[in-house]
Amino acid sequence: MNPSIDLSLVVPLFNESESLVELKAWIDRVLVERSYEVIFVDDGSKDNSWEIIEQLHALDPERVVGIRFSRNYGKSAGLQKGFESARGRIVVTLDADLQDSPEEILGMERLILEEGYDLVSGWKKKRHDPLSKTIPTRLYNAATRWVSGIALHDFNCGLKAYRLEVVKAIEVQGEMHRYIPILAKDAGFNRIGEQVVQHQSRKYGTTKFGVERFMNGFLDLMTIGFMSRFSRKPMHFFGALGVLLFSLSLLGFGLIGGNKLWAMSQGLHARNITELSEFYLALIGMVMGLQFFLTGFLAEMTSRTDASRRAYQVQTEIGRTNAGS
Repeated sequence: MNPSIDLSLVVPLFNESESLVELKAWIDRVLVERSYEVIFVDDGSKDNSWEIIEQLHALDPERVVGIRFSRNYGKSAGLQKGFESARGRIVVTLDADLQDSPEEILGMERLILEEGYDLVSGWKKKRHDPLSKTIPTRLYNAATRWVSGIALHDFNCGLKAYRLEVVKAIEVQGEMHRYIPILAKDAGFNRIGEQVVQHQSRKYGTTKFGVERFMNGFLDLMTIGFMSRFSRKPMHFFGALGVLLFSLSLLGFGLIGGNKLWAMSQGLHARNITELSEFYLALIGMVMGLQFFLTGFLAEMTSRTDASRRAYQVQTEIGRTNAGS
């Protein structure tokens, strides 16, 4: 891997036509003496965002890369495609709505180059959001710190900087863009830091995320918490749980049978074992144990296949989008 430029800026966007020209001008002012590229990934916008990207590319063909999806796939797909296309020594992600300041980029770059971090995440310590958003965000971040063991205050900040090797080693799918630091850690990149960044008020349009994202976020956290531990060894989880349930059920059958034999040896009346609720609990436990074991076996076989789960369709690309070019 031989990066040919200093910085790759990956900007996923959906219906952000009003802010794109201003964002590009802001980036140019900050990085005036640096070699960089800006990769705009249009996630199926319904406005004229793509036309604006084409205009920006025509004005600056050496720096502006445009990628357009055929429909809306979500932020994770946009980031993944941007990561595939990036060529810079340092890769920076930022949102297109002007709430992430390009002024922070050089400081993040210094933390990576001078202090040896693999990933630096922005921390919007002072947010311009209502309590209905800030309180769930704090709960979400606390839960993510507990599950991941990564001491970040703001996992969901869109402003992050990475070594190129990090983004080439991970795969962002579904809604896992919230948990890229966990994906990086799972890939062996443990030097993860953060930088306090300024949270800009939204200047144009409205937020694309509703309250449902917090529920989805916690569900995704459970998923990635499991995947980071057992994605390569699912049998260790399902198989162990299955063996435990099966063993407890066998023990239950043994106790039921032993009690009946003891009662018969004492000349006492013993109920038929099929009349005992304990018998059915043990039977259910045995069946569930077998199911968990088989689930682990099938998951183990599935995890050993290398089929890609990417399903996004690129409609148009402009500029140099091949990381190896």
